Amino acid sequence: MATTFTAAEQPGVRVGFLRREARAAAVVFAAIVAASAVAGVVWGFLAPAEQLLVIDPDRGAALTGESTHRFDAVAIFVLIGLVTAVLTAAAGWRWRRARGPVLLLGLLAGSALGSSVMRWVGEAVAQQRHTRPPHPAVHTIVEFAPTVEGWSALLVQPLVAGLVVLILAALSTTDDLGTGHHLPFGGNPPQPPAFAPGQFGSDITYGPYGGTQPFGPRDPVVPFEPADSVPETDRTQ
Repeated sequence: MATTFTAAEQPGVRVGFLRREARAAAVVFAAIVAASAVAGVVWGFLAPAEQLLVIDPDRGAALTGESTHRFDAVAIFVLIGLVTAVLTAAAGWRWRRARGPVLLLGLLAGSALGSSVMRWVGEAVAQQRHTRPPHPAVHTIVEFAPTVEGWSALLVQPLVAGLVVLILAALSTTDDLGTGHHLPFGGNPPQPPAFAPGQFGSDITYGPYGGTQPFGPRDPVVPFEPADSVPETDRTQ
């Protein structure tokens, strides 16, 4: 059977919906990267620096408790990335007409790149805040700017963003996630053909008790007469 398309289901219309969703995903991608850069600035101001005592030229010893600031810096980075992922995913989900796999790809890609941008921007801000002389004098205290060590902390933002979208999609009460599009990349579901009955008949059958039910004029209704009743003609005789 050949496939037919209605006006709302033509392939050209599908391409138009796909382009619109791609533009929405690009906007979400850029917005997440920009928000991550702002989050990096916040991390650069919140992350603590590590203080060292210069004991020899080009040698230093960490003060008591200062080595734990490395963990503090990474923990603050993870928390900021988590909050950024939740807020950006929830904000992207509010774009009701663009919900779908394309928007999810843009959100995940933006979160993955945004976590790296947040680290780059944050470390640059921290370097500007905690500068140290190239050759400090002995018995002086210098500060080392915080850094994000390892790559595992960069996975928090995209993973949490995907989890938030998964939860919101599971909580949706409609199959189309509220977009109004019942088919992938737009379009309405095909409507079943409607068959109108003829002028004096119907295509509906009633099993083995007769073919079709007529819709035309019926025969006159004959009153029910008991079996032992005498016909009217016999009474007159």
